[in-house]
Amino acid sequence: MGNCMKHLVVLGDGMADYKLDSLGGLTPIEKANTPNIDMLASKSQIGLVLTVPEGMKPGSDVANLSVIGYAPDRYYTGRSPLEALSIGVDMAIDDVAVRTNLVTLSDEPDLCNKTMVDYSAGEISTQEAKELIFAVKEALSTSKYSFYAGVSYRHCLIIKEGTTATELTPPHDISGKVIGEYLPHGEGAEALIDLIERSGEILKNHPVNLKRISEGKNPATHVWFWGAGTKPRLDDFYEKYGLNGAIISAVDLLKGIAKGSGMASPDVEGATGTLHTNWEGKIQAAINCFEGGADYVYVHLEAPDECGHQGDLEGKIKAIEKVDYVVGRLYDYLKDKGDFTIAVLPDHRTPIVRKTHTPEPVPYMIYKSYDHKDMGLKYAESDAQNGIYLADGQSIITTMLERI
Repeated sequence: MGNCMKHLVVLGDGMADYKLDSLGGLTPIEKANTPNIDMLASKSQIGLVLTVPEGMKPGSDVANLSVIGYAPDRYYTGRSPLEALSIGVDMAIDDVAVRTNLVTLSDEPDLCNKTMVDYSAGEISTQEAKELIFAVKEALSTSKYSFYAGVSYRHCLIIKEGTTATELTPPHDISGKVIGEYLPHGEGAEALIDLIERSGEILKNHPVNLKRISEGKNPATHVWFWGAGTKPRLDDFYEKYGLNGAIISAVDLLKGIAKGSGMASPDVEGATGTLHTNWEGKIQAAINCFEGGADYVYVHLEAPDECGHQGDLEGKIKAIEKVDYVVGRLYDYLKDKGDFTIAVLPDHRTPIVRKTHTPEPVPYMIYKSYDHKDMGLKYAESDAQNGIYLADGQSIITTMLERI
């Protein structure tokens, strides 16, 4: 199946949305100035794709696995294990990995009465977070519970002979809510609540937090657990699709998928997953991967999702315009390199009004340099309803590879 064609996916995490009255009935994608996407859309297959199988939660883990070509109902074992892979944690078969956020909770004395002020502790820097997680690790690690530092607010707890039966709530789903009813419950919950509670004591007067408070930033007051799972088993991407693959992303989840599937995943300095990421660095990393022999490059851009979670409409529109800029720059590179395909889509919707992921189908666009289609549709949520419906995320890569 291998060939010398180049395939590019530009994934604007969470960029699909709903029509908003504040935008005169437009969605953020429709409002954004996207000349490059518009130009390609006039020559592309456009439609909706169901990236989240029915009955599964619309997480970036499930949706990105699906778009990269791994059916989640077969391959998905939880989010945190993929992140653990990325940061080099060698999991045993009976280990459970749990995503550990550094969060900002309000300061009521009783844990149950605290509010989730900020699921990212003010998008805390990786350097600051490392110091805090190290303090937590020193105080709370045991032979059963081990903490590992990741990127920014995203970290990992490994539980020896753990369970995935504990009910855990993603912190970005409860922004502004009192956390009492969302604390871990079910099997294994008591120990995790205890770790959350004790982390508050350790982090309260940590120099990193005192400095953040003095600078008017949110302190990382506690750890918060979610996204548990067991060791993943992904098939090798080259064996599955006959392509040398690479993933460009700031986030451990995507780097873990790359590692688990034998794809390259270069580190991009200054790539943060926010609006202030190193966009040029990501573009250059994608070009370097193609130049180094990759046939398939998946550029994951997290910023629209982060803005969606924060309810930041202006930021989300800017992030979509940055996605368009990346599409334009990489199109300019590819157009002199022979035949190529470009897919543009989000993994899921992160509507501004919901501040969390939703499972509806998302608009996709697939451009083929050798097969221009004019479907008379724009790349947008409502136009895509009149396009070609794809019943699962894996259909993105199979459609890109179809040579008619």
